[in-house]
Amino acid sequence: MKLTSVSIIKKLRREGFAAYWAGGCVRDMLLGITPKDYDIATSARPEELKKTLAKIIPVGEKYGVVLAQQNGHHFEMATFRSDSGYSDGRRPDAVLFTDAKEDALRRDFTINAIFYDPLEDKIFDYVGGQEDLKNKLVRFIGDPHERILEDHLRIIRAVRFKNTFGFQYDPATYQALKKHEALANKVSGERIRDELNKMILHASFPQALEDMEDLGILAVILPEIQALKGVAQPPEYHTEGDVWEHTLRAFAAVKPEASLILRWAVFLHDVGKAETYKIAERIRFDHHAEKSAELAEQILRRLKFSTKDMKIIQWLVQHHMMVYNVLEMPVGRRRHWFLKPWYLDLLELNRCDASGTVPSRLDTYEKVLALYRKDMKEMPREPKRLLTGEEIMKFLKIPAGPKIKEILEEVRLEQLAGRLKTQMQAKKFVVEKFKPSGKLKN
Repeated sequence: MKLTSVSIIKKLRREGFAAYWAGGCVRDMLLGITPKDYDIATSARPEELKKTLAKIIPVGEKYGVVLAQQNGHHFEMATFRSDSGYSDGRRPDAVLFTDAKEDALRRDFTINAIFYDPLEDKIFDYVGGQEDLKNKLVRFIGDPHERILEDHLRIIRAVRFKNTFGFQYDPATYQALKKHEALANKVSGERIRDELNKMILHASFPQALEDMEDLGILAVILPEIQALKGVAQPPEYHTEGDVWEHTLRAFAAVKPEASLILRWAVFLHDVGKAETYKIAERIRFDHHAEKSAELAEQILRRLKFSTKDMKIIQWLVQHHMMVYNVLEMPVGRRRHWFLKPWYLDLLELNRCDASGTVPSRLDTYEKVLALYRKDMKEMPREPKRLLTGEEIMKFLKIPAGPKIKEILEEVRLEQLAGRLKTQMQAKKFVVEKFKPSGKLKN
């Protein structure tokens, strides 16, 4: 990808256009991080890019932005521009194509506005971005209030950059974020989701949550999480503090390889505790898992998650309190749960939950994990059905109805337990249990 981007710049240079790497790739390069992509800023306008490069996809042509497709990679190409007015708090009302300096001045943060010429190994920094990288500062370019009013998402992006890079805020940037935190409510769910996903995939997510809570952003975009602050827990089980503290500790236990879905499930697993808090013989959160799943659905719908991902996260949250129930189940029913595609994630959610609790005990988790591994070695997949509903109706001489489904499930559980392996064994079991005479006729 890097070499291909250089070849694009060479081609544009031969046609007489200025062209540089821009934005995040330059920032990451200067931080010693391998860039994930290489955006290119150029003096060439969209119509000129179409003539110069073979495959151009016009994603935002009126703003001077296109995608160049080459060697199986996509490169965002943006014409140098200055912007005029942001009445919708996201997109400029008008653009004026200009030069590299003017383009840098209209960007969001200084660390994202550095250009680099890979052909001449030359940096163009018109906003002090290199100095801010050195001092580990997140700083808006120019007037921070104007930058936020241009695009309200910058409020959340500032938190992400600060925490993923381990930086601090420039004082004027910090004050502007606190002043305009309510504008985060005007950002679309999809854009908020994308920023939160980038944060939640990073180990600094608990610190980012603390930041958003301090700035007032969390109460705007995730009020259900903000509500966990100050919700006391029973001290005999949770000496770590309130539900907020437990949530941060649980998330800190997430393994680096954990999926996005599992991370969201850990984050939301106790979100219902604020609404289920009560004091009886002690502090209680009766049915908080069900309430947490309900609130998780509301949050994920608001953030425009896919139905598939939302349902999986909901399932994990709703069942996180029953993961140890398998120890009391008959072997067939236990394996029924173990074969669910997300059970291992459910068990991992439990490990994080237990790790976020003080005192933390993982002995039962280890016991269930060992049992899971043993059972999955013996029965790694769903067994092939031994009987059909039609066969059961025929030899039991009963009509179609709910009873057939019940019998099929009984047979399945006996298969999972390893007690039924052939069709004849299954028929004999069904007749003995469900036929009044208890006899099988050949």
